Amino acid sequence: MRVHVALMEQTSTARQPTVGVDFVAELNRLDLDHLCDATDAAIVDGNGFGWLKPQPRDQMERYWKGVLLVPERQFWVGRLDGTIAASAQIQLPPRFNEAQAHSPQLTTHFVAPWARGHGLAAMLLEAVEAHCRDHGYTHLRLDVRETQTRAIEVYEAAGFTRWGVLPSYAKVEGKPVTGFFYVKTL
Repeated sequence: MRVHVALMEQTSTARQPTVGVDFVAELNRLDLDHLCDATDAAIVDGNGFGWLKPQPRDQMERYWKGVLLVPERQFWVGRLDGTIAASAQIQLPPRFNEAQAHSPQLTTHFVAPWARGHGLAAMLLEAVEAHCRDHGYTHLRLDVRETQTRAIEVYEAAGFTRWGVLPSYAKVEGKPVTGFFYVKTL
């Protein structure tokens, strides 16, 4: 599946960046490098999913390569002018859990700071939601730290409903941080 949108400004000759979303089944060396760079930038900015500081490069590469090996993971990247600048994954429900078979979990959804403002976060959500609907899922779940205010704005604008709060969801710089849990009916 490939969603690709070119943004063009009609009133100016200034070139607008090309943005797009790709479903990922494999990563070439250049894409892996770009993905690791984008991940590091998001982490440094405080918005990199579960990591609080950039990881050694070999560990980061193993993580992303490993994602592609796990059958229960589905993975998308956002591109800005062809360079990977964002990601989103879903963790599919456990195969033998009929009660939760309707609801995957969104994870590792981020946009590198240098690529924000081009709609990549929303485009990734749209691609993930379309995939989920096409595969018969009725709900999409996610969780986020309270400090990730821009992500919260994106999720709430996309129609996610906060259903729970966990006061000691994470620790950042030794201090507890509250987490918010969201769900969206697809």
